Amino acid sequence: MRTDDLLSRIDLDELMKKDEPPFTFPKTLEEFEYAFNEYGQLRHIKTGEPFVFNAREDLHRWNQKRYEALGEIITQYVYELLEKKCNMTKAILPVDATDVEPTSFIYQSSDALSNPSKLLVLIQGSGVVRAGQWARRLIINQDLDSGTQIPFITRAIEEGYGVMVLNPNENYLEVEKPVQSPLIPSPTEPSDEPAEKRERKEDKEGKKKREFYEKYRNPQKETETERIPIRENGSSEEHVLYVWDHFVSKAAAKNVFIMAHSYGGLSFVELMNQREMQVKNRVCAVALTDSAHNIWLQETSKGTQDWMQQHCCNWVSSPEPLDTPLDPMLPDCPRVSAGTERHELTSWMSFNSIFMFFSDILEAKESEEAEETSNTVTTRSSSLKSKHQDL
Repeated sequence: MRTDDLLSRIDLDELMKKDEPPFTFPKTLEEFEYAFNEYGQLRHIKTGEPFVFNAREDLHRWNQKRYEALGEIITQYVYELLEKKCNMTKAILPVDATDVEPTSFIYQSSDALSNPSKLLVLIQGSGVVRAGQWARRLIINQDLDSGTQIPFITRAIEEGYGVMVLNPNENYLEVEKPVQSPLIPSPTEPSDEPAEKRERKEDKEGKKKREFYEKYRNPQKETETERIPIRENGSSEEHVLYVWDHFVSKAAAKNVFIMAHSYGGLSFVELMNQREMQVKNRVCAVALTDSAHNIWLQETSKGTQDWMQQHCCNWVSSPEPLDTPLDPMLPDCPRVSAGTERHELTSWMSFNSIFMFFSDILEAKESEEAEETSNTVTTRSSSLKSKHQDL
């Protein structure tokens, strides 16, 4: 029997009876019956077991929706930690937003703009992760330390940094569209069309029927939405540039440090392309983890490449031990091993090395500045002494 003949005999009412469970999920961790233990691991409050993705066999779409619902709760949970544990506050974007337009936000420590010495800017990769997260998968399946930026924030504050946590994936407001039921394709009447043309039309109609069947095999329809972009923050690159112009560039810190993971590295390089001299004048060091940037595709200048050689380091996924130098591949910045082959773990595995890198770069800079100051003072003293002798 041909596929389109079979599809034409499908009883949609019978399919509806075999529908998957409703996409209605708990709104809190407690309702999910999960909680983070003292080690920051997500565990079932009754069994103590880790999170189980396949809660229902053979219902992949339902399991995925359940996982996404938990992910949204995790996002809010991390926001609470940023505010309560790290004492950070939100800054709304755009800074001149009206009451009716969609907005985003970043998080800042109390001294992010006023700290005269050091400012650390954190930029995550692309995807579902929001402010304060490196990887949702790690938060759910491993622990909060590896999956969130909280250890970086805590240590930075302890070491005297102001901190800004960017939110490059919050780019739009998603609103529901009115649901419209698709029409079942009507059968075609016999015609005098050439056989070849009629076959093409039948193939096309058969495809429509197959698509219709796929949509109704699990009749629980996806909600149709439209996205309203957030002004000047419609992409990760736009967001990073906007935060630089309206926050970082106005911060008091003499030394700005940036840490960027995955696509965040690409967004940083784009920032350099747009604000090259500003970045060079303000940024002391940049730590990248498995960065997605590409200096050829992004058409970075020779000056930017040279600067990156001196001020950047990229910890990449590799089987080699942590901090093992690797082939540079491109003439942009040194690459070293993150001590893991898992992309999402590169930030956490490089944790200590990154802060040592920042410290070493700053020490070298301050030493160089002190030497320049000393030479200036010596030169002035010699000049004054020479003048006195002449008199």
